[in-house]
Amino acid sequence: MLIKFPSFCLFICKVPDFLMMGCKKFEIFIWVSSILCLACLCAGFNPVDNYLIDCGSPKNTTVGGRVFLSDKSGAKFLSTPQDVLANTDLNSITSSDDSSLYQTARIFTEASKYTFSISQHGRHWIRLYFFPFQYQNYNMSSATFGVSTGDHVLLSEFSARSASVKEFSVNVTSDSLVITVAPSGNSFAFLNAIEVVSVPDALITDNVKVAQTIQNFQGVWYQALETVARVNMGGPTVSFENDTLWRTWVPDQSFLVTKNGVKNISNIQAVKYPDGGATPDIAPSSVYGTATAMNASDPSDNYNVTWEFNVDPGFGYFLRFHFCDIESKGLNQLYFNVYLDSSNVGPNFDLSTLTSNALATAYYMDFVTVPAVSNKLRVSIGPSTLPSVDPNAILNGLEIMKMNNSGGSFSGADSVSSSSSSKKNVGTIIGASIGACVAVVLAVLVFVICRRRKQQALQGHSKTWIPISTNGGNSHTMGSKYSTRTNTSSASNLGYRIPFAAVQEASNNFDENWVIGIGGFGKVYRGVLNDGTKVAVKRGNPKSQQGLAEFQTEIEMLSQFRHRHLVSLIGYCDEKNEMILVYEYMENGTLKSHLYGGGLPSLSWKERLEICIGAARGLHYLHTGYAKAVIHRDVKSANILLDENLMAKVADFGLSKTGPEIDQTHVSTAVKGSFGYLDPEYFRRQQLTEKSDVYSFGVVLFEVLCARPVIDPTLPREMVNLAEWAMKWQTKGQLGQIIDPNLVGKIRPDSLRKFGETAEKCLADFGIDRPPMGDVLWNLEYALQLQEAVIPGDPEENSTNMIGELSPQVNNFANVDTAVSGIEMVNLDDLSGVSMSRVFSQLVKSEGR
Repeated sequence: MLIKFPSFCLFICKVPDFLMMGCKKFEIFIWVSSILCLACLCAGFNPVDNYLIDCGSPKNTTVGGRVFLSDKSGAKFLSTPQDVLANTDLNSITSSDDSSLYQTARIFTEASKYTFSISQHGRHWIRLYFFPFQYQNYNMSSATFGVSTGDHVLLSEFSARSASVKEFSVNVTSDSLVITVAPSGNSFAFLNAIEVVSVPDALITDNVKVAQTIQNFQGVWYQALETVARVNMGGPTVSFENDTLWRTWVPDQSFLVTKNGVKNISNIQAVKYPDGGATPDIAPSSVYGTATAMNASDPSDNYNVTWEFNVDPGFGYFLRFHFCDIESKGLNQLYFNVYLDSSNVGPNFDLSTLTSNALATAYYMDFVTVPAVSNKLRVSIGPSTLPSVDPNAILNGLEIMKMNNSGGSFSGADSVSSSSSSKKNVGTIIGASIGACVAVVLAVLVFVICRRRKQQALQGHSKTWIPISTNGGNSHTMGSKYSTRTNTSSASNLGYRIPFAAVQEASNNFDENWVIGIGGFGKVYRGVLNDGTKVAVKRGNPKSQQGLAEFQTEIEMLSQFRHRHLVSLIGYCDEKNEMILVYEYMENGTLKSHLYGGGLPSLSWKERLEICIGAARGLHYLHTGYAKAVIHRDVKSANILLDENLMAKVADFGLSKTGPEIDQTHVSTAVKGSFGYLDPEYFRRQQLTEKSDVYSFGVVLFEVLCARPVIDPTLPREMVNLAEWAMKWQTKGQLGQIIDPNLVGKIRPDSLRKFGETAEKCLADFGIDRPPMGDVLWNLEYALQLQEAVIPGDPEENSTNMIGELSPQVNNFANVDTAVSGIEMVNLDDLSGVSMSRVFSQLVKSEGR
């Protein structure tokens, strides 16, 4: 966000040429003008939400020009069972900038809440100040406690040993933010000060790459972040008074692995901010104007400058690199490499090109890491490998932030759900039970009414479909071969309309020998368009109850999406009372047919992981790619298609629904889906969220691992339902006992453990406890990395670290009731599968889902 200057400031800063006056008056004018301009420059970002609280203080406290309000009354923000206010003398405080905030504290003997009204949704700073001191019988150094919001566990089992500030960046989407401070066990909690402050929307965006692959990463904007390090390379501490967002930047000396061969450079006055790039909100000029650089004395010098940071294993990290070439005298003189651990994230980095051929221009780039396996993270800069380039490299600033895990926690062991009280869980269960009973009664009434109306409608109209378009003509074209563009109504104006004759020709007049699938909507034919494009033609059956609604939904959904992991809609036809959908042809059919029933070669574990990752990317795009999430509602292995390279694409959007409005948590709708994959919470409450897709995808993960149907009535009673059966083994820590025999001895234990944990979290009973699809994707990518990791002295083949032999299965599972009346369900004929014979739908009977 660029700082906007008042027009008067711009006027006086330019010092107009016509200003001809006496020297004394001119000097006074310049002096006043300079002060006004400096005031304009320091104005910075003006937050909509700006809560500054000095905990336990009897009066307001001013620090760096900012006023921290006393929370002594406690009535406005704080709900606490008792007031325990502590204070100490300034002599015991060693911290400088915030010393007055550390003089008082509030002690909590029970869980207490600060509630802040949020005027602007979006990212907010949450800063927690701690300074332990002795107050009466309370030795704050021994206090152990946690701090959480409604969505995230910020601190767990935390103990403060010295003066510190814990800083978090959280995306707040509700009208209030509740921060709970809760003692652990018989201990107590304390807090010296707290900030909740709005952050500019442009500060964190999704213009991020994964360090290990340099591929784009989506979803950072929704992540909560904890500041691990914010470093000013080559310069002194930048205090919060000199930062538009009240951040503190520390010197880099303590992080340097070796201090030899480096030099500090400074040229703050030269720093320029580009249009549409870095701004003072990204980092102040005092950061961009200093740098640590190589101090090469010879053209043959070849070494890296490296900084090392302590991190927590198991978490991903967001890193922002700040660059500004304040050293070069001319363009294209500085080329260097940038490393994040062993990954070269900036090969032959050229700031001149990136800053549109401008020197001393601020520039930054963002990366995320896969979950760390080490407790150290290294950042390095080093000489370029290009010929005839002098060895040099610079780094001006660096920010490292921990990303929350799939449980919304920064502690690893805890999640938001586990931090809730047992009373709340009991209340939730009771409420859900009562709600489910009411929902069932209402569902029966709605079902009866809808059924009567549908029967009346069928009696009053012919049993043929009415075409979507209202003009009777052709609309969008496939190329320009078939028709001319005209306006159409409703969904048809979003896709491509293909004449019936062209579809007939492509499918060899709907040759029965070209049938590759039969479903509830109708038959699916392979086909070839005039230009040689292979397609799958899905022709609706007029007698099917799966008709107009699904046809329209499929067109509306797929015509909006273009993603490599979503099957592409090529066109549709609604002439001659036909309803035909034309898709790209997927050479390798369904994932299901490769797992069982299709007689195809078994997939390797790496191939299965890559397929799951591809499908997760497609679903993540549906959930986050638009202003409103799109919920697939029928995620299953038969709706995951594979192209000639086994790349996964999600298909069949006939049941898809747009997600809830911003101020809502769910969409209330009739239950639809495939039996065995259906979210139990959605089934009970008829409330649909993105987490319903996450549950279904969790079932797919176990299906991929075990290579068996999700519901198989021919198996012993305890094994009928795959999800229940697999979860029993997962909770016992023996998931390796039930994997596909083709995978025995071929999965690394760490990879299987991460995969099993991911599937388990997806199958949580309540949607709030399930991770978002972005976290699922992240964990699957990590499972793949663990599988491919090369362990010294442990060759991949014949490794003793692979999963061992299967053991007999235990028969201790409850029966699964497969009879559900009054709910539209996929038929159990779904249990078989062949290569392309069930590509877009698995219904053999004509009844709808």
